[in-house]
Amino acid sequence: MSSGLIGDMSSSLSAAGWPLLKRAAGVVTRRVPIPQPVLLVGAGSAARLGQAIARFGHRRLLVVTDASITRLGLARSLTRELEAAGIDYVVFDAVLPDAPIPLVEEGVALFRAEACDGIVAIGGGSVMDTAKVIGLAAANRKKPAELAGYFRGLHGPAPIYAVPTTAGTGSEVTVAAVICDPETGHKLVVADTRLVPEMAALDPTLMTGLPPDITAATGMDALTHAVEAYISGWATPQTDRMALAAVALIWQHLPVAYAKGGDLEAREQMALASTYAGLAFTRANVGNVHAIAHQLGGRYHVPHGLANAIMLPEVLRFSAGSRAGAAGPRLARLARSVGLAADGGADHADDAALAARFIDAVQALNDRLGIPRQLAPLCEQDIAMLAEAACHEADHNYPVPRRMSTDDCEALLRSVLPAAEATPAAAPASAGKRSGAAPKRPPRSSPK
Repeated sequence: MSSGLIGDMSSSLSAAGWPLLKRAAGVVTRRVPIPQPVLLVGAGSAARLGQAIARFGHRRLLVVTDASITRLGLARSLTRELEAAGIDYVVFDAVLPDAPIPLVEEGVALFRAEACDGIVAIGGGSVMDTAKVIGLAAANRKKPAELAGYFRGLHGPAPIYAVPTTAGTGSEVTVAAVICDPETGHKLVVADTRLVPEMAALDPTLMTGLPPDITAATGMDALTHAVEAYISGWATPQTDRMALAAVALIWQHLPVAYAKGGDLEAREQMALASTYAGLAFTRANVGNVHAIAHQLGGRYHVPHGLANAIMLPEVLRFSAGSRAGAAGPRLARLARSVGLAADGGADHADDAALAARFIDAVQALNDRLGIPRQLAPLCEQDIAMLAEAACHEADHNYPVPRRMSTDDCEALLRSVLPAAEATPAAAPASAGKRSGAAPKRPPRSSPK
């Protein structure tokens, strides 16, 4: 959660100062209180959330969603309860993927014009992020872009309530919101502990209609959150518990949700896994997978979960390949936690072998879910630029177990390059191309 704090201090530090700064930021993240929402879980929980909100004395609520949610009627169970209690609300259902700033500004204008005093977000990660920034921008009378960074608003938002309709982002419990500047294609993070929703409903009945490909990508997004939080330099016993629980649930229930979309038990367990992963990474942060995926999303508009899924096995192989890093032993523990060690955990294989077994199993899970091994839009001519930006993001934000050089990152990107684009690539270099000077700084990206 301290990624913005690191970025704010970055301009005065050399590369040699990063380990010390990240350790200091890690100490901060262990101590800063982060609120957690009241969670309602199970079939019908969206309606129960509507009943609860109706008792909180709101005059008028802004319901933030997207056109598909409106068309499918997924918000009706909640809004019927508001209507029954006589609570006024206005619907803003123009949200698009990646939360473009102009649409966020439209939502801010509607919130103010209707004199709303609370927000209900019903949808995926972009909907929840849009709702968070609408609330913060309206409370501070600032443009959304002016809030990019950490604690950029003096006032907290009006109460926010969340109903996720996908199991992936964990935004219902996180401190961050990602918005996109369509003029530059850059993603910006707005981070503030006051952005955590007051209450959230994990209702599996709203997720049964998700297509298999979206189920797969969002589920692997949640897995990436959990794994990167577990191998993070800022991991704590609390985040470890959340991450381990999330990985175990995803391992068991994502294939079922993918193959049998109407299975309420699998959908509910995946919703819980996404929330647990969100709780883990909102304090422990993420890593190199996200640093790369953000660039792929900004450049090619690849869905974030899909980009994470494709990069996850490759980055884990890189992270486990360093004796100096902590990823190998931690990945071995993940292997044991999901039953990849023989005899229920009594396997005497060393950590390196078990870590490799876990990474291979992640790739096998991707294959089972129809996740491609190559990223179709990726072009060789873009790799150097993407690598430079990804390394800069990772250096300025994430407590990774192994630092990427630009050569390392280029090699990782070439590992997912479509065959038609592939060219012989040099092996990853430990030193890399960079000197102590930082490259031109891109806008900060979110841990999401």
